[in-house]
Amino acid sequence: MNVISMMLFAEEGAAGPASPFEVNFGLFFWTWLVFIALYVVLKKYAWPAIVQATEERERKIGEQLGEAARLNAEARTALDESRQAIADARANAQSMVAEARSAAEKERAAVLAKAKQEQEEILARARREISAEKDKALVELRREAVDLSLAAAAKLMESRLDSEADRKFIEDYLDSVGNVH
Repeated sequence: MNVISMMLFAEEGAAGPASPFEVNFGLFFWTWLVFIALYVVLKKYAWPAIVQATEERERKIGEQLGEAARLNAEARTALDESRQAIADARANAQSMVAEARSAAEKERAAVLAKAKQEQEEILARARREISAEKDKALVELRREAVDLSLAAAAKLMESRLDSEADRKFIEDYLDSVGNVH
């Protein structure tokens, strides 16, 4: 029987309004009273802390956005400077390459001129040496011709012509014969 009496008691206490449009003023009053009390407590203690935390967060976000904008501007400036430095380095490198080519061309021309000059000097020295050897050979040939002439004249005259005056006479004769031809 206990179970049945409990079920009946539970049905009597749990009885609510029969219609959804029916108003329970006791519940309405206590709901509003709790709402207003909770509102006052929250407004006095929680709301300032929430507003302060929100404002602090907003301030920090603003500072972070400002810092990000400043860093972004610095990064763009650094990027522009690095691009300019790269362009300057390229121009400088091209200038150095052009100067090196110019210097190499000048050095090449100088080496060629020096080689040509040395070649001319060698040719001139060779010509002088050839001329000197030719003159030596002519002198030697003349001396041989004088000796042969003296030997032939000595045989013809049967006497030995050996004096310096005779040599001079024959050399002068050979010179005069050489100038005619």
